[in-house]
Formats: sequence, structure tokens, C-alpha cells
Amino acid sequence: MLTTLIKALRVYQWSKNLLVFAALVFAQQLHVPGQMLRSVVAFAAFCAVSSAVYLLNDIIDVEKDRVHPEKRERPLASGAMRVPTAAVLAAVLAVLGLGLSITLGRAFLLILLFYLGLHVVYNAGLKNVAIVDVLVVAVGFPVRAMAGAIALDVVFSNWLVVCTLFGALFLSISKRRHEIRLLEHQALNHREVLGAYSVPYLDALNLLVAGATLITYTIYTCSPEVVERLGTDKLYITLPLVVYGLFRYFYLVHNDLDVGDPTSTLIRDVPLRVTVLLWAVACIGILYWKQCAVAI
Repeated sequence: MLTTLIKALRVYQWSKNLLVFAALVFAQQLHVPGQMLRSVVAFAAFCAVSSAVYLLNDIIDVEKDRVHPEKRERPLASGAMRVPTAAVLAAVLAVLGLGLSITLGRAFLLILLFYLGLHVVYNAGLKNVAIVDVLVVAVGFPVRAMAGAIALDVVFSNWLVVCTLFGALFLSISKRRHEIRLLEHQALNHREVLGAYSVPYLDALNLLVAGATLITYTIYTCSPEVVERLGTDKLYITLPLVVYGLFRYFYLVHNDLDVGDPTSTLIRDVPLRVTVLLWAVACIGILYWKQCAVAI
């Protein structure tokens, strides 16, 4: 039962919610216990609500998931969990997440409600609208980052939000490409919107958003406003890691080594895991080395 529950809640997908900690890191408040606690609560709230969204998605798509070679193993599609049980669990998780958000203030509650509402509308019909479907999925990533800043009442950079959006679009488009390659002629039976896409078209889109991701991240690291607020102009040092990460993911996608789920790809691909870890360590080192030097 525990294994079924973990699969149904897609606990491994909670790693996406780590974006709420970006504000804590870049606001240089990792050492502030109160702010750390608020970030943890924000993370827990997003985990609860995102799992509620996953359950809702599985309830709506249960029949279509059964014809998918990978998704048919999900608890609802396989019959390991009943639909009424999933519906009750989704409602409980949504209430729990929104309840936690109240402790972080009205603004955080509103952005979490926006996130929940956006995905409810997505499951209700937007997922069948070409281009809009990948945009809605991608928007969820910068929303998490913004929510993390709102929880701490700190300023977030518009460039970082835009960069996160383009990066999320890259992952979302790659996922659609994988579905088309995997399902081939059965693609329409699983997701109607896949009929509006082709592999060459999605490859062209990915080139655009990958380039936009690199450009916006570069502007973020060199922006005078960001340099002044963070107290360092050395974030550009992390650029090679971002370039390698994008190129590596691109390599996996074009060689059909991408498993379709960005989180699973990250977990399985060692070079990507190492790159993300090195990027996080580099960012923390650059942002906090002065504080560490003073402490020493």
C-alpha cells in the first residue's frame, strides 16, 4: 500500500518543488532559521498541492493511460488504486496544502491558488490545445520560484523568472517529442494534441527556447541590478555548467535516450545529476563565500 501511495502521489516529482528554495539561496538567507522554516513550509505546501494535481490528472486520463506503455503502470491505470480513493486523497492534499499556505500570508495563498487553478483548467481542456499545453506546464516552474520569494517577502529577479520559464519550456517540449517517438501511430489515442505536433517542429521549437534560456540566464548573471543586489558579479562562472546541462539534455533527446519525464531523466543520467549538483554548489559558493570568510 505504501508503494502504491508513493507512486500515486509521484513523490519523486517533488524535486520540482525545490525551486521554492531558489529565493532562499539567492536572497542569501540560507543561514536565517526563520526564513529556512518558511521555505520548508512553502515546499511542503507545493508538494501537497502538486500531488493533488497529479491524482486529478490520473483520474481524468485513467483510460488513456492504460494504452500508454509506461503510464499504464500507474496505480489508477493498473487498478492498484480505485478512482474514489484517489479523489478523496486529492481533496485532502489540496486542503492540506492550502492550509499550510495560509501560515505564509495572503500573497502566498493566492499564488498557490493560481497554481492549483491553472492545472485544474489544464486538465479540464487546455491540455488539448496545441502550444498552450506546453506553455501551461512550463508556467508552473517560474510560479514555484516566485512563490518561494513571496513566502520570504524578498525581491526576485524578472530575468531569473523568464529564464526559468524558457528552461521549463525546453523540458516540456522535449517531453512531447518523446511521447510522439514512443507512441508513433498510437499517439492520438493517448493525447489528442499530439496530432498537432511533429518531431521536426518540436526540434525547431527546442532550438529557440534553448537559445533563449542561455541568453536570459547570461543576462541574469551580468545584470547590474542583480550584481548590486547579490553583491557579486561572479555568477557568470556558472555559465559553462548551464551550457553543458542544456547540451547534454539535447543530446539525450535527439538520441532517444530521454525517458520523457525530465525528473526521471535527471535521476537516471549521471552527467546531468553531477552538472546540477556542481551548479548548485557553485552558486552557493559564489553567493556565500564572503559570509563564510567573515565567520572564519
